[in-house]
Amino acid sequence: MRHYLDHAATTPLRPEAREVWLAASQMVGNASSTHGAGQDARRLLEESRERVAAVLEADPIEIVFTSGGTESINLALQGLWHGRAGGTSAIVMPDAEHHATMDTVAALVDEGAALRRVPVAPDARIDPEQFAAELPGAALATALAANNEVGTINDTRSLAAAAAGAGVPLHIDAVAALGHVPLSFRTLRGDADGGVGLVAMSFAGHKIGAPVGVGVLVTARTARLTALLRGGAQQRGLRAGTQDVAGAAAFATALELAERERSDETARLSALRDRLVSGIRAAVPRAELLGDPTVRLPGNAHVLFPGAVGESLLFLLDVAGVAASTGSACQAGVAEPSHVVMAMGRSERDARSVLRFSLGRTSTDTDVDAVLATIADAYARASGAGTAARS
Repeated sequence: MRHYLDHAATTPLRPEAREVWLAASQMVGNASSTHGAGQDARRLLEESRERVAAVLEADPIEIVFTSGGTESINLALQGLWHGRAGGTSAIVMPDAEHHATMDTVAALVDEGAALRRVPVAPDARIDPEQFAAELPGAALATALAANNEVGTINDTRSLAAAAAGAGVPLHIDAVAALGHVPLSFRTLRGDADGGVGLVAMSFAGHKIGAPVGVGVLVTARTARLTALLRGGAQQRGLRAGTQDVAGAAAFATALELAERERSDETARLSALRDRLVSGIRAAVPRAELLGDPTVRLPGNAHVLFPGAVGESLLFLLDVAGVAASTGSACQAGVAEPSHVVMAMGRSERDARSVLRFSLGRTSTDTDVDAVLATIADAYARASGAGTAARS
């Protein structure tokens, strides 16, 4: 039996979203066509947009459907930077962002952007005061609503207020936070109706049980963005091309269900996570939970196993039927130390000795039991592998 504890990477497709997705896929008609079949597709698309807007507390016109979180982040960052009025080219970015953000900003630096880095605290939290100190005169800023690796939830409201106060357009990567913390685009924007402050938020459907390949960028009417894809006037001209009606309908369904369940699931997953962490600590006394101990995503347990090789732990757990994650990036097949752990002030050795267990709506006590039944032996063997590698 396989025990899946990698919901932060992707979570199973919801049956309700699958049914909506398949039914919508049977529709004939391009949502941009003027005949009846096209208008039927357009009606379902716009109804889905309205449903997503209602949950995220935005206007329907502010909802741009994309292919996922990475495209949403790229559209926000590249679009804002290329669409800036002129003057400064500076981008404000904390050190522990997702690679979709880091790599996009790195590409913009190659084009002439100046990077203003914001250090994170030892729990990976973004300090709003340090963030605010880098904002004056910047072209744009970006930040995570919740850290995708260690699960720490940031004070998004303070970050948005700082950006609004400095008159700097802000993008929030809310991919990891969606379905776990309350997210209101309208509330976070506050009175920033002049096109500054929070102007964009990124989301991915497969994190909440929608199909892989659909995402959302919420972007304010006043945001100055240039498009990544050209060739049509769809979605305010921000994303050209035939729109994915079935994906939009499935995303709306999954989002509504995730929001309806959020309060109960937060309590349930937090209890499961706490039992998992306590059990790991009992089995491996040297193990250490990273990230904020309480203000964190409910299903996230990011654990440092001192002296062990994370890849070895991952393999041993997988053999035992437990799916987890090292929390590190894998570029061209080469495992790298976690940049998030290193940004928290930890050594490269520590950054290679972490595992991320992430629970979701299908997780049960049986999944936790499976980890606790094998973690002590896996740690002992992985620690031996680490010793052998250093000798």
